Amino acid sequence: MKRLLVWVPAAAGAVISVVPFYWMIVAATHDSSELFDSPPPFLPGGDLMANLARLEESVHFARVLATSLWTALVYTALSGLVSAMCGYGLAKFRFKGRGLLLGVVLATMMIPFQVLLVPLFQMMASIGWVDSYQSIIIPFLANSFGIFLMRQAFLDFPDELLESGRLDGAGDLRIFYRIVLPCVRPQLGALVIFTFISQWNAFIWPLLMLNSEQRYTVPVALNHLIGLSHVDYAGLMLGAFLATVPLMLIFVLFQRQFVSGLLGGALKG
Repeated sequence: MKRLLVWVPAAAGAVISVVPFYWMIVAATHDSSELFDSPPPFLPGGDLMANLARLEESVHFARVLATSLWTALVYTALSGLVSAMCGYGLAKFRFKGRGLLLGVVLATMMIPFQVLLVPLFQMMASIGWVDSYQSIIIPFLANSFGIFLMRQAFLDFPDELLESGRLDGAGDLRIFYRIVLPCVRPQLGALVIFTFISQWNAFIWPLLMLNSEQRYTVPVALNHLIGLSHVDYAGLMLGAFLATVPLMLIFVLFQRQFVSGLLGGALKG
């Protein structure tokens, strides 16, 4: 009975969580007009290829997916490196103002992103970065959440290993890349997932900065399927489903590190 009381609500929650994804897949295989039938369709239809061809014709979705994947991977790699190096410096180096600097980093997490839109846009326009990939990658490389997460991971790293590396003649960079980073792979994996998802789903900033269709990311391209008098619901659902696949793959690849990274701070010893 105890197991039943646990598994029944868990199964019900799982079904409720899966239903929107199932409906998204079903809607992607029907014509938009069929989605408003009463009752609506609950089984896949036969319009998948027609919807895919229309989606490619409307927004060149294959190119959009490639652009989003490239920008998300570049941002994830660079932001992860910056976060790891900053977190390592705040955790293991002693210098004046370290606590104040950490406080400033944490304070930036409390600033609403909407407050930064106008000054950031003016900054990008002044250096000629409007409608460029670097404008959606570089301004947010120093991620305050990532810096704080990696700092907490490095705090538990024993200083004795660092001293041993220095005694063996290794420099700080070699110690960081060869000794420290391999030991915090769980936290780094969790950061990779969070960072990739945030960049992949970014909408407001790319919408402001990207003017050329060949540079559109997935959220911006899907937004253009919503017209004043017509909305391609089937195309939206198909695009949303295709955009979800890379997120699922990233989570499957890093799920062990993700769970370990989240639980790493809960266990000591």
